[in-house]
Amino acid sequence: MGVELSMQINLPESAAGQRLDRALADALPQFSRERLKTLVQAGRLAGAAGVMWDPATKMKGGEALELVVPAARPADNVAQDIPLSIPFEDDHLLIVDKPAGLVVHPAAGNFDGTLVNALLHHCAGRLSGIGGVARPGIVHRIDKDTSGLLVVAKTDKAHEGLATQFARHDVDRRYTAVVAGLPVPPAGRIEGELARSSTNRQKMAIVKDGRGKRAVTHFRTVAAFAGAAQVECRLETGRTHQIRVHMASIGHALLGDAVYGRTPGKLAPLLKDLGFERQALHAATLGFVHPVTQEKLSFESPLPADMVALIGRLSGAE
Repeated sequence: MGVELSMQINLPESAAGQRLDRALADALPQFSRERLKTLVQAGRLAGAAGVMWDPATKMKGGEALELVVPAARPADNVAQDIPLSIPFEDDHLLIVDKPAGLVVHPAAGNFDGTLVNALLHHCAGRLSGIGGVARPGIVHRIDKDTSGLLVVAKTDKAHEGLATQFARHDVDRRYTAVVAGLPVPPAGRIEGELARSSTNRQKMAIVKDGRGKRAVTHFRTVAAFAGAAQVECRLETGRTHQIRVHMASIGHALLGDAVYGRTPGKLAPLLKDLGFERQALHAATLGFVHPVTQEKLSFESPLPADMVALIGRLSGAE
């Protein structure tokens, strides 16, 4: 299923004082910090003094390290013939236009019927295994009930290149959202560190400096309605539930988002009449540099029918 990969790492002087796993995550953005911690604890990292076992070791800066990444293990997930909308595909990556309701990755309660199951069938084994499991290919995710674009890596080289761009915030990600109320001012920047809520582990929350991950969202009002607005949100960072938490934090939760907001009373009957039962959020634009060909790519996804209907009703067009 593959071979081990030996990677030479030269930490910058600026890594001084950082935990080992944090310094590694900064140096190797294609790997998650949890993945790197697992590799360190398995004895897969060595420095000048030998094997380094403790992810919490403080770095002095400038260390030369060697990380041995084991061959990806076979995926446990079953390939399933689930229809996918694929606006672009080549030998290295593909773009998926995900419908609302489709879970990206198998987890408790969703072991099949996911995007990963569909990709295993569609790509027939030609997906990146850099995350430790052969053929997952997932570089980033969007929520189950968010529709729109995401990129999937078919090769490890593509996965590494895309992960680097995401880590450097070089990927153009713009979302269309419908929110309660009219943002004042109509455009702005929201910054607030995000972490798991201390009262509800299923939710994310803005936390005090140092406890969470830096998160920045830029928003602008596209159209104003009676009691609601269509907003474009551009991600500077991409954290779990970022747009949903950030917009709710300024008093403009997404319509239909039962987790982070409550639909205003006068709009609730409208959503019920439309059968709109998800957060009004669509990943509309995705742009990046192709990690292999270096071509600049940009993709647009039209609004799905349910959001078109929602906006139509709000604007009085229907």
